[in-house]
Amino acid sequence: MSLRIARRKTIPALHAWGIRAAALIIALIIGGLIIIALGHNPLRVYLEMINSAFGGRIGFNQKVRIFIPLLGAALAVGLAFKMRFWNIGAEGQILVGGIAASYFALFHPNMPRPVLLITMGLAAAIAGGLWGLIPAFFRARWGTNETLFTLMLNYVALGIISYLQSGPWRSAGTLHPIIDMFPAAARLPQVFGIHIGWIMVLVFTVLVYLYISRSKQGYQLTVVGESENTARYAGMNVGHIIMRTMILSGAIAGLAGFWQVSGADFTLNETTAGGVGFTAIIVAWLSRLNPIVMVPVALFIALLERGAVRIQTIFMIPATIAAVLIGIILFAMLACEFFVQYRVVRNVKVPADASFEEEGAA
Repeated sequence: MSLRIARRKTIPALHAWGIRAAALIIALIIGGLIIIALGHNPLRVYLEMINSAFGGRIGFNQKVRIFIPLLGAALAVGLAFKMRFWNIGAEGQILVGGIAASYFALFHPNMPRPVLLITMGLAAAIAGGLWGLIPAFFRARWGTNETLFTLMLNYVALGIISYLQSGPWRSAGTLHPIIDMFPAAARLPQVFGIHIGWIMVLVFTVLVYLYISRSKQGYQLTVVGESENTARYAGMNVGHIIMRTMILSGAIAGLAGFWQVSGADFTLNETTAGGVGFTAIIVAWLSRLNPIVMVPVALFIALLERGAVRIQTIFMIPATIAAVLIGIILFAMLACEFFVQYRVVRNVKVPADASFEEEGAA
């Protein structure tokens, strides 16, 4: 007897949610064992994480501020993944978008506020789009590996920020290399106590959904994702579609950088992206690349991250352990999606002489 993986043709919705619930329970049990090893009651710790989801106004605002760039980056990588272009560079695209927006905030602050903010947003989108175009061009022209290419560009963008904050953009009269805070005119206005990035990202969620599901260009990128040979046979310019899609992907990630520097941090530094570009990959996969589903998934992860901060404060749990707890939960949720789509079946091997025995008996 041997085991093999077989794709499920269909699965009842109740069965699928049962698999997801089992994965979450297993993750909580494993995390609970770690919490017990640290000398804490896992039930109390988990209850505090849940309570953080229903915290006061300040806690809610902090969760939304995590949610905004996370959803924006998930939309960006989701577009590329739909085309099977493995964009691992959203982190760098967020950073270069933040750099472009910061340039106008720091060196052209005297523009009228609406003009300044629009210019910052456009600059961030253009910078992110061009950053995304670089690996797309090499993939379309020479078939390079986009996974490594986009990953390496993250470190290039990080190096540029390190150079700027310790060199030409360094704040005068400071002991540590930092960049000045943005003036009031370069800060996004607030709606209901949260910067308007939350409205923008929800609008982009709808636009990306309509682009993928209703437009000719969205149909083309879906075909390319299913089979490049089929797309070429149908007369599509695959290289052009790859570059166009990555410009859009990078532009959205660049806007996420603009929302972060102008709406949350009010400055530019090496932690502007803060790992959002990598976490966004989890959001995209858990959402099955559906932009609408990304909204609750991104909010769920924002709640987890906020809960991790809360238990660090209350129980003095190290930040690394809090990150491990989140990682276990997210890994379990990702792993369960595999079993929703596939199942393990047994192959029963028939002995080689079985047919001869049957013939002899006959």
